[in-house]
Amino acid sequence: MTTFAESAHTALQLITSLDPALLAIVGRSLAVSACACALACSLGLALGAWLGVAQFAGRGVVLTLLNTSLAIPSVVVGLLVYLLLSRSGPLGYLGWLFSFKAMVLAQTVLVLPMVMALTRQTVQDAEQQHGEQLRSLGAPTALRAALLAWDERHALLVVVLAAFGRAISEVGAVMVVGGNIDGFTRVMTTAIALETSKGDLPLALGLGLVLLCVVLVLNLLVALLRRWHIGGQSAHALRPGLAL
Repeated sequence: MTTFAESAHTALQLITSLDPALLAIVGRSLAVSACACALACSLGLALGAWLGVAQFAGRGVVLTLLNTSLAIPSVVVGLLVYLLLSRSGPLGYLGWLFSFKAMVLAQTVLVLPMVMALTRQTVQDAEQQHGEQLRSLGAPTALRAALLAWDERHALLVVVLAAFGRAISEVGAVMVVGGNIDGFTRVMTTAIALETSKGDLPLALGLGLVLLCVVLVLNLLVALLRRWHIGGQSAHALRPGLAL
């Protein structure tokens, strides 16, 4: 057998036998990304919805900075969080560096701009359709943002899934602040990079297959939610009185 075939066979055995080391890494990855996604979405959905309807001086500058932050590499985010959590940094007293909490914080900072930007665009598009009606009823900015976000909840669920996919697939930030410590801060992406450099291809390939499966499931969920959202819009079009 070729090296690739042997590695693939061993990787499948690790997966089907529920190898403890592989499961530990996968579980840690899911936990870190789930926590980071929950934090980023709880803050980003609210701020993004507010930005979608609010009008204030300097809004264009804020949106430009927000869109620019989408292009920041994950290693740069990791570096910034590292400087904050280092012993000489402003948050060094927390002692979070090279820990689970540091990885959650790094992924939260990385994912938050994406959640805010996508939510802002979704709510702003909805506001162009229904904002005048809400303003005529005297709804304040916060209430309009909340109502429009709820009306676009199917689309915002796609944003949440996209945020989780972004978090679980990144490698730079968690490697910088987590240290890739075996049994403590090693997640799927960092383990794949390490095991590949060590030549342990079966474990790296096994983790890669699991990661691909996670991403595939997320994409399937996104597709289903989009169809659900389109179906909901069609129903509202047939019953305009129930749109809001």
